[in-house]
Amino acid sequence: MIGPVETFSLLRGQIFLCTRPKSATLRALLPDLMSESKHTLRIGLPKGSLQEPTLELFKRAGFNIVVSSRSYRPTVDDDELELRLLRAQEIGRYVDHGFLDCGITGRDWIVENNATVEVLTDLRYSRATSKPTRWVLVVPEDSPIRSVKDLQGKRIATEAVDMTRGYLAKHGVEAEVEFSWGATEVKVPELVDAIVDITETGSSLRANKLRIVDTLMESYPQFVSSPSAYRDAWKREKMETLVLLLKGALEARDKVGLKMNVPAPRLAEVVATLPSERSPTVSQLASPDWVAVETVISESVVREIIPRLKSLGAEGIVEYPLNKVVP
Repeated sequence: MIGPVETFSLLRGQIFLCTRPKSATLRALLPDLMSESKHTLRIGLPKGSLQEPTLELFKRAGFNIVVSSRSYRPTVDDDELELRLLRAQEIGRYVDHGFLDCGITGRDWIVENNATVEVLTDLRYSRATSKPTRWVLVVPEDSPIRSVKDLQGKRIATEAVDMTRGYLAKHGVEAEVEFSWGATEVKVPELVDAIVDITETGSSLRANKLRIVDTLMESYPQFVSSPSAYRDAWKREKMETLVLLLKGALEARDKVGLKMNVPAPRLAEVVATLPSERSPTVSQLASPDWVAVETVISESVVREIIPRLKSLGAEGIVEYPLNKVVP
């Protein structure tokens, strides 16, 4: 027995018998209908070498993400976001197919997968530095190969097969390109004549006595959207807000705020000393003889600037960290 019937409800063309004691059961039967009332943005974040810098970037942008050791579904303190941790190589394809609304992945993997996506912005960060990663043609130090033309009829190992084939075709070179599952740098010269591999600083290649012949592509992470999500007004606004905050966090990287009290007669000298990107903010203090000055400068020059400011009469100099700088 399901208990006394109180109402009939017509949902999606089906009739449900609803009773007060069984209301929880009805809710369990309709999770998809309930979820439709809540806006959700599905976003893919890169797992692997970019994972930690990406999570740190989101933290500086104001999002606290928690990743458990065995889960690919991180939690975040924003109920409108649904996160997935995936290989960067796969994110572009999943966004293209609409399984994800958006994601962060390298421009290189967008090209390699020939993914159809909307690029909202470049995010200029990488695993160890702010420099782009590079896909490079690499050979042993003592190899006779000096240019791409010398690869005619040779064997090349790489994870970026389509990118490499396109590069060879552009130069009119025919060579055998095979997919590499990893540890590509150890395959030359015993197994292949050359490799196309990704590097940021080149230190690993040099350690393995390898030489860069040419650069195929430079790549930064990109924030990309599926075409359907980009056409959705709510999702597009949510993505644009995310991009604004993430770019603000990147803009604040390596910058600090600086504020101080300055004798009014020395203001012009102090302003001329500050290497700020924009004019500093100047406010009159209670005493007409003093003004407050506040600005944003590169952290690397603070140690040189503070003694000079002090010599010009500045007092109460405060340096403080920044999370975001939004132009």
